[in-house]
Amino acid sequence: MKTTRSFFARGLLALGLIALGATAQASTDLPGRGVTVQPLKSSLAEEAFQTLLVMRALEKLGYTVQPMKDLEPATEHLAIANGDATFMANHWSLLHADFYKNSGGDAKLWRQGTYSDGAVQGYLIDRKTAEQYNITNLAQLKDPAIAKLFDADGDGKADLTGCNPGWGCELAIENHLSAYQLRDSVTHKQGSYAALMADTIARFKQDKPILYYTWTPYWVSAVLRPGADVVWLQVPFSPTQVGAQVDTRLPNGRNYGFLANQQRIVANRAFIEKNPAAGRLFEAMKLPISDINAQNLRMSEGANSMQDVIRHADGWIRVHQATFDGWIAAARGTTTAAAPAAASAP
Repeated sequence: MKTTRSFFARGLLALGLIALGATAQASTDLPGRGVTVQPLKSSLAEEAFQTLLVMRALEKLGYTVQPMKDLEPATEHLAIANGDATFMANHWSLLHADFYKNSGGDAKLWRQGTYSDGAVQGYLIDRKTAEQYNITNLAQLKDPAIAKLFDADGDGKADLTGCNPGWGCELAIENHLSAYQLRDSVTHKQGSYAALMADTIARFKQDKPILYYTWTPYWVSAVLRPGADVVWLQVPFSPTQVGAQVDTRLPNGRNYGFLANQQRIVANRAFIEKNPAAGRLFEAMKLPISDINAQNLRMSEGANSMQDVIRHADGWIRVHQATFDGWIAAARGTTTAAAPAAASAP
């Protein structure tokens, strides 16, 4: 009888150890089990692709991920800092610096690693007008005769297709208009950027001069091709940015008035402190800017429903499964982060 009891005791102990091992394994494989996450993006539909990739990775780690919500950048940062949301995948490290600082900075927000590198931005005009009038610099728009070339509404001032109110680029453009003394000759056209660019592209197709601001990654530069259809305008000097004088010249010596930016994932600091696996994931994720451009172009060509974007994101993961698995492994702490995915169309 004693032997039988000992046998059963050893059996129960073994089962208990197996259960503990299974629990520990589940904790490692699904560190987010029982935790709900709220993603944010801006009103720009083209930010959904990058955000969905992060959401898919969090789901793989066991997190319950809510549908993404739209807020403009300043409010996004504030909502994340206050714990009303968890993360955003489209924080521009320089352009959104004031939003980050004004929402509590590192005390309330967290950012490590670079999700997408090499984002550039600036002002462009159609190549035909640039060559005909030898326009190479934004400051030339101080000349009323040059400015009038880009007048679309008949008020004699150049119409600059600009940024939505509340976006970081709105502040930068407004700063430039003052710094380069363009208030009397240039009108900053604001509203829905997508609608404004549709009008701008229509004018270009009608062989009319165009003046606009844009950035990469975004689809506009695949439709209006820099160097072929349009040209970048330089600025006369580096402006004050983020409260300080900075040198915005690029390595090639050209100066478009903006520093090259990085897109980073920003999260609620308290969430990261409680969920280190999510922090490791966010730090490990790296996405080629060319892949974002390619997906955004597909949206501009009509594949722009949420179902389309979901299909693009899931297709990207299938093509880059090893990279995606590397992100998950890094989040679980079982290996170092995988190298960035090779650029390809999603």
